[in-house]
Amino acid sequence: MKTLVIGGTGTVGSEVVEQLLSDDTEIVVLTRSSDNLEKLPEGVEGIVGDLLQPKTLRTVFKDVGRLFMLNAVSPTECSEGLMALLAAKAGGVEKIVYLSVQNADDAPHLPHFGAKIPIEQVIKESGIDYTILRANNFYQNDYWFKDAILQYGVYPQPIGGVGLSRVDIRDIAEAAAIALTSEKGSNTTMNIVGPDVLTGEQTAEIWSEALDKPVSYGGDDLDSWEEQMLQYMPDWMVYDFRHMYEYFQVHGLKAGDEDLKMLADFLGHDPVSFKVFAKQTAMTW
Repeated sequence: MKTLVIGGTGTVGSEVVEQLLSDDTEIVVLTRSSDNLEKLPEGVEGIVGDLLQPKTLRTVFKDVGRLFMLNAVSPTECSEGLMALLAAKAGGVEKIVYLSVQNADDAPHLPHFGAKIPIEQVIKESGIDYTILRANNFYQNDYWFKDAILQYGVYPQPIGGVGLSRVDIRDIAEAAAIALTSEKGSNTTMNIVGPDVLTGEQTAEIWSEALDKPVSYGGDDLDSWEEQMLQYMPDWMVYDFRHMYEYFQVHGLKAGDEDLKMLADFLGHDPVSFKVFAKQTAMTW
């Protein structure tokens, strides 16, 4: 059975592809850029296309039985997801695994959260078997902060003092692969989270221990963060993420005991802790 992976060359999607390689399935990855094709593992087919183009929608879903969908953060994220679902239904897709965000409906005013709510709703009403994975902030986002951590001893992500139940993308990918290749998680929405609630200060302390050097938290000054990030990200994304971090600083994004039990039962093991991730990453850095 052919499995289509949308977002299969990104941080999470590429890990999903790796997890699926051990399954006896044909894997197809949709990408916007031909430059990404060379990143694909041997035996994985790559197709260049755009979910906003009917030509892509009418061809890429041909003979696809299973779909993993991760829509990149963009001003058209919601439209791309809805267009893909129209094509998936028309193409006869039998199973959808969609990557969303934890507690999306608690903060629909945030574009990063709110864009996913209509997609979730349409999936649930599609009649197609589904698993919706609502992930917390990724550990691997910290790769972007390597220079700040190593060169300046600063952890700059302004996640605040309430705390997030951040998660390893390997656990996300494993959950996605299980849902795609088995009957587990049928018609289920599941929070994909880490085992610890960590603040910005605690995150910096873990990095300091893992690297055996002082690392301090950069703080919650969002004006300063926005000024810095405008050098690296488009202004609409910085604006969106600024409000997301403001939400985190006030409300946090925490998992409950039931979330962790459900995830551990689904994976067959406890999720990876941030301390383990930081120690493993420090060894490669």
